[in-house]
Amino acid sequence: MFNPIKNLIESRVSTGRYDPARSLSDQQLTELVRLATRAPSAFNAQNWKFVAVRSAEAKARLKAVSFGQQQVEDAAVTFIVCGTLGAHRSMPRALQPSVAAGIVPQSVADAWVAMATEAHQGNPQLQRDEAFRSASLAAMTLMLAAEGMGLSSGAMSGFDTDAVVKAFELDASEVPVMLVTIGYGLANNWPQKPRRPLQDVMVLA
Repeated sequence: MFNPIKNLIESRVSTGRYDPARSLSDQQLTELVRLATRAPSAFNAQNWKFVAVRSAEAKARLKAVSFGQQQVEDAAVTFIVCGTLGAHRSMPRALQPSVAAGIVPQSVADAWVAMATEAHQGNPQLQRDEAFRSASLAAMTLMLAAEGMGLSSGAMSGFDTDAVVKAFELDASEVPVMLVTIGYGLANNWPQKPRRPLQDVMVLA
């Protein structure tokens, strides 16, 4: 039986070579982010931000702080996927649509906000850990969304974090976690590379 999710996971490759002549529409960019925000986050805090870098000027700025990696210039767009610190402060607003839809009772939302505030307030390490978890889940969802839309993608960690913050005027609460390039891959990209044997990475407890 055909399983589209399994097929996407098994067919996805880490793309580094893109066709620089092909771009993405505003509608495609919006749909990519819409799907990426379906990723899970603790307490449904949705503590992420996506900066879509697609103009020639913005690409040049990002390439300069990404050690000159060419895919930033050639991809149709590179998303700076950020995790946000202090997510507990924006949780009431993030949870309100779920309350209004009757999915989450107001009492539960209030309890979540109280628990998150107690755990996160005054704990910068936990805030950072949670920001990285949420942004990483969103980045993977973004890449699977791209694959499902017939696009190619690649995750990048090679960038100067402080320089990215400065170049794109990010708020102090917005931490760049990952770059995700998306566009139309060329034929000379490597296929998906073999993975380590399951017995090396899996433990049955």
